[in-house]
Amino acid sequence: MNKEKTIFWNVDTQVDFMEPDGKLYVPGAETIKPNLEKLTQFAKKHFIRVVNTADYHYINSAELSSAPNFIDSFPQHCMAGSPGSLFIPETNPNQPVIFKWDKEYTILKAYDDPIRDRNLVIFKDDFDVFKGNSNTQKILMNLLMPEAIYVYGVTTNVCVDKAVTGLVQRGYKVFVVEDAIKELPNLPLPFDNWDKIGVKRIKTQDVLNLNML
Repeated sequence: MNKEKTIFWNVDTQVDFMEPDGKLYVPGAETIKPNLEKLTQFAKKHFIRVVNTADYHYINSAELSSAPNFIDSFPQHCMAGSPGSLFIPETNPNQPVIFKWDKEYTILKAYDDPIRDRNLVIFKDDFDVFKGNSNTQKILMNLLMPEAIYVYGVTTNVCVDKAVTGLVQRGYKVFVVEDAIKELPNLPLPFDNWDKIGVKRIKTQDVLNLNML
């Protein structure tokens, strides 16, 4: 793996999703914490850039509802500035560069310091990080320019799926770390479609065994 052309993509590993007392707890999410921590530490050890996406909602967010159907509407979660919007310790990015969804950025060049600026946080106000933050595509094309992207986080059948399919549609080679994702119940799983569009599913240990260049 060429670490200069590779990024990790950490999807929404926030308190409201990952913790049993979170506002939109994903059942069993805590079971993937050890693998999430291994991936975080591997990226740190090898200076791999990490994109950390995060729901960051305001009260008028389109996906929030007082009568949610848990398909395309959900109760309040990951509200801006709330404890539930924070990343869990296992994935918490150190001194990240933050891109807000309600602000436009001019991104013209790669990092000045790839070690100092290794972690990015992309706040989003939609299931789909490309719709939920208009800067996402610019970040990929003008700042990161990856050849391979390793995706993990929650939830498999909502925001992870949106990230995976969005990245594939834009021509990126995508690997999903299948023992570092967790799904919401009662929603279809995306695995068949991922297989059709060429997504490679791997294990955490496969990532840890990669030969770094």
